[in-house]
Amino acid sequence: MPTSDTDTFAQPPETTATARPDRGARRPPADLAPRICTPVIQPQQAPMAEPLGFEAFRSLDRMSEAAIGQLTGGLSPAAAMLAISDWALHLAAAPGKRMELGYKAARKSARLMTHLLASAADVAAAPAILPLPGDNRFRHESWQRPPFSWLAQGFLFQQQWWHNATHEVPGMTEHHTDIISFAARQILDMFSPSNNPFTNPEIIARTVATNGMNFVQGWRNWLDDVTRQATGRPPAGAENFRPGIEVAATPGKVVYRNHLIELIQYEPATGKVHPEPVLIVPAWIMKYYILDLSPENSLIRWLVAQGHTVFAISWRNPDAEDRDLSMQDYHRLGVMAALDAVSTILPGRRIHATGYCLGGTLLAIAAASMAQARDARLATLTLLAAQVDFSEPGELGLFIDSSQLHFLQSMMWNRGYLSAGQMGGAFQMLRSNDLIWSRVVRDYLMGERTPMIDMMAWNADSTRMPYRMHAEYLQRLYLDNELASGRFLVEGRPAILQNIRAPIFAVGTERDHVAPWPSVYKIHHVTDTEVTFVLTSGGHNAGIVSEPGHPHRHYRIHSCRLGDCLPMACDWHQAQEPRQGSWWPAWHDWLISHDGDELVDPPTMGAPDRGLPPLCDAPGTYVLQH
Repeated sequence: MPTSDTDTFAQPPETTATARPDRGARRPPADLAPRICTPVIQPQQAPMAEPLGFEAFRSLDRMSEAAIGQLTGGLSPAAAMLAISDWALHLAAAPGKRMELGYKAARKSARLMTHLLASAADVAAAPAILPLPGDNRFRHESWQRPPFSWLAQGFLFQQQWWHNATHEVPGMTEHHTDIISFAARQILDMFSPSNNPFTNPEIIARTVATNGMNFVQGWRNWLDDVTRQATGRPPAGAENFRPGIEVAATPGKVVYRNHLIELIQYEPATGKVHPEPVLIVPAWIMKYYILDLSPENSLIRWLVAQGHTVFAISWRNPDAEDRDLSMQDYHRLGVMAALDAVSTILPGRRIHATGYCLGGTLLAIAAASMAQARDARLATLTLLAAQVDFSEPGELGLFIDSSQLHFLQSMMWNRGYLSAGQMGGAFQMLRSNDLIWSRVVRDYLMGERTPMIDMMAWNADSTRMPYRMHAEYLQRLYLDNELASGRFLVEGRPAILQNIRAPIFAVGTERDHVAPWPSVYKIHHVTDTEVTFVLTSGGHNAGIVSEPGHPHRHYRIHSCRLGDCLPMACDWHQAQEPRQGSWWPAWHDWLISHDGDELVDPPTMGAPDRGLPPLCDAPGTYVLQH
């Protein structure tokens, strides 16, 4: 941990002025200070009431909402009621839609009855309805025989009918449609026959084979999980993946530290290196070592082995005292401070900047701001599963509207941060079949243990987000979409993505529920530079951590240069043939195509003669904060 809140890197006066003040004399961040602007004559307004009175009433509202949030898991009851009312009122006012639902119910019942009769005569009869892609609950062969096939078929028909009942209701808003459909899926998944020990043939067979000991072991597993959660310990098996030992073990040094970041420089693994370094900006919502997991699937270790000089930001895990950190602070003390440090260690070298998830969004903001200031230090820009246009944010948008944002702000105001448990619960609900119910069945009903892997251990090593920054992020990017529309201000100036001239390498993943790949694809719409787009198999994390040699991996790739005709995302997908293997080598080839021609000697670790001595070994201290 740093011994003080001041930077360990001597910066120019204008940068030093932005450093976080001493805790004993806290002052608001720089972007809260009054700005001098041209006065504008406003019409005469009624005198304002005492600000203290307003704040007192607002504080009462916030405390009330924060208390309610403890019971609802951070979900706004008002947002839920608005969606339910929208659906119920419009459905009640649509007799045609109700008649259609009745007709479809009768037709589905007839199809189900036909299947029941056919399968009673022939157990190998074809099913009348198939599960949706990715739904593996009824994949086992025991689900293909009566009576369990009847239960599965009835559930799938019911699921399809509720999809019809919650979609295309005349007059209903799209956002409320998504919320109601999502809620219906959660309820249906809860009562799926696969979750019932009396209707799941796999659980019945396991119970017979173990004489019921599977439930005893399941009880032990549940009790262990509850105890670990209550005492703040990681899930079972996570202790075998310790940062700096089993994971995040690529050799390196922390060469810069301020209140918000540690900058890690990795030791070279080759005699010569490519001249232009790679700077990785991970999301602050996660620990950076998702890109440095076990040695065999570490992107950072692989880059170093290819002869790249790699730097990575490790974000501080904020606490209640960091509640007033803003997006401007994350830009200034995060990306820009890291770029300044890399430029000090490697003066005159341009930088391959790489951002993952929210880190990619922040990096795009920084690149646009640098372009506005004629700062040409970026050789290329790589965005991994990162959105810059939030008009179609995917399923995560279910939890983001004005009512929900106000509710979250009240909860964060009360604590000073958004807890990791609240964020993790939302992500689990998006994939409840895979992340909740499949685990309930395996760990508690089957009496087995889901094997812990490095990515699962990393996912449990979660972080917090400060109140002000997260509120700004949700309001300005998700709700107002300021970045894509050119209205996002950095240091009082607009960060316009069209000003970026560095070539861009953007990666989307096929099953991403956080940053859907069609949304990531919109980087083409908001930039005026060469864009190479990759669509890889996997989800938000597994698609990025896709090392060479990993089985069953493929990707699509295409470069769009200025003047090329840009297809729609669906047409792009159809036009590009899948290539087997990992996308990492394609990225490496792209990087060196925009790099210097000759290899050079590796740089020193840090720059002691310029105020950047190595501070400690990687992975540093911030990654160990809980």
